[in-house]
Amino acid sequence: MKKILVFLAAFLIVSGAAFAEESVLIDFNELLDDYQGQHQATLVDFSSTAGTRYTEEEKAAMNTSLYVPNWDVLLSSSSRTIENDKYSYVRAVTVGENATQFSGNQVMGIRVHYPEGSFNSYAWVKPPFEIPAYATSSIIENAPRGDQFTGFGVVKNVGVIKNIKVNVYGMNYPMGMAVVIRNEQEQTQQMPLGNLDFDGWRELTWNNPNYIGEVRNREIRQIPLYPRSAPSITLESLQFYRDAMQEGGDFIVYVKDVKVTYDQAVIQDVDTDLDHEATWGILAQREEERRNAELSRLGNLQVLRYLESQKMDKEPDAADAAAQ
Repeated sequence: MKKILVFLAAFLIVSGAAFAEESVLIDFNELLDDYQGQHQATLVDFSSTAGTRYTEEEKAAMNTSLYVPNWDVLLSSSSRTIENDKYSYVRAVTVGENATQFSGNQVMGIRVHYPEGSFNSYAWVKPPFEIPAYATSSIIENAPRGDQFTGFGVVKNVGVIKNIKVNVYGMNYPMGMAVVIRNEQEQTQQMPLGNLDFDGWRELTWNNPNYIGEVRNREIRQIPLYPRSAPSITLESLQFYRDAMQEGGDFIVYVKDVKVTYDQAVIQDVDTDLDHEATWGILAQREEERRNAELSRLGNLQVLRYLESQKMDKEPDAADAAAQ
C-alpha cells in the first residue's frame, strides 16, 4: 500500500511540472487593423441595440473591436479634468525596423496626462468593452472561429498563477505599473509589476508569493468538476500609478504583450466517458447571459457616442490635430 502511495505522489509531482505552462494573455501586435479600420477577429456589432430609425449605412458604422486605438484611458475621479481626459489616450505604434527587440511589431503607445497637484493619481487602460471569456459568431461578425477572444485577452483552464510578465518600454518615468485580471467568477485581482524608471525595453514580472512549487507542501483538496471546471482569467486593465511626490503632466509608455505562467486547472487530454456540456448546456447558458448583458451595455454606450459624434463640429482644432 505504501509503495502505491509513493508511486502516486511521484506521479503527481511529475504531472504537476509537466502541465504548468506559459500562455500569452494579450499581444498588441495581434490587434491589427485588418478589417475596415477594425480588428476582424474581435469585432463586435452593436447595431441591434440601436433601434429601427437608423439607416443600414449608419448601422454598419456601429461596431468596435480590440484594435489598439479603441482602448480607453480612465483616470481616477480625483484626477479627471477636461484637460487630463483630453490628453490621455492610446495609439498603435510600430517599432522601428532597426530596433533590437520587436522590430516591425505593433505595440500600444500610452499617453497619460496626470494632474499637477501633489496627490496620488491612477490611470487604467481598458479595452473598449469587457472582454468575454467565451464568444460565439452570433455576437461577433466576420470572425474565423468560435472562441474568438481566446488569446486576445483571455486564457482558459487556469489553476494557480505562478507569474505574470509584461514587455514594456520605459522612458525613465518613476511611475508604477500593474496588471488587473478578472476570473470566471467576475472577481478582479491586481498584480503590481514595479516602477518604470528605466530606459528601453524590459520584461517586468509579478511573482505569486503564495505559489508552492513542491506538490508535497500543497494543500490537496478535491473540488467538484462540471460545471465548475471552466476557470479562466481575462485582462481587465493595465494600471499606472503616480505617487504624490512625483511630477505631474504627461507620461508616455509602450506595452508589447502580457504573458501568464500557471498550473492547469484540469488535465485537458484526459478522456471522459460523457459529454457533460452537450447534455446539460450549463456553461453555454451562463455565457449567453453574460454576453447579452454586456452587448446591451456596450451597445447603449456606443450608440450614444455615435450620436454625439454626429452632433460635433467635424473640423478639429489645432491641438486635436497635433494629438492625432
